[in-house]
Amino acid sequence: MHNHLLASLIDHTALKPDTIQANINQLCREAIQYQFAAVCVPPVYTKQAIRLLDDTPIKVATVLGFPLGYQPLTIKMAEAMWQCDVGVDEIDIVVNIGWIKDGRWDKTEKEISVLADYIQGQQKIIKVIFETALLANTQIVQLCDICARVGVNFVKTSTGFSGGGATTEVVSLMRDNLPNNIQIKASGGIKTAEQAEAMIAAGATRLGCSNSVAIVTGK
Repeated sequence: MHNHLLASLIDHTALKPDTIQANINQLCREAIQYQFAAVCVPPVYTKQAIRLLDDTPIKVATVLGFPLGYQPLTIKMAEAMWQCDVGVDEIDIVVNIGWIKDGRWDKTEKEISVLADYIQGQQKIIKVIFETALLANTQIVQLCDICARVGVNFVKTSTGFSGGGATTEVVSLMRDNLPNNIQIKASGGIKTAEQAEAMIAAGATRLGCSNSVAIVTGK
């Protein structure tokens, strides 16, 4: 795969707890240089990223309920409203993993539905983070069914903070259980172009990477 095509599928990401302003400046410079699809930054840095990427086609993404997903829906909604008001393009939300493990599917579906209705109503993209390393395959399939009913834009494998990241097996499982109009973002542990291309072959159309420059340059 040509480097520029691979770059066009990457969310260039900086979400470590010790991320500072200089990291965001560098992230945005690299996004412009390599023409990544988006940058994905902590909520406190979205205004900075939007300013730096003004007049470029590069999207600004951020995270909600991150990285553990167990904030109440009212708090997640407040985050969504604030982020949409700031002007981000895409919001990656973490589902309530405990509810899924408890089989509280109605509450899980309501949360995803309420957030999707609001975010999509603001003409923004919603990506739903599953945290697949903590779920059984049957739970991943049921979550895909919910996301299909709700009509989210993307599902995403992982935060990178809880156990393993993306695998080709889980991307294939998600692809097999979603309608074609819902895309997959593979995220967590993707370090090389070979890994990135394997995720794309398995069905991902977006990649969340902090190692993006090395992936597209091979350095």
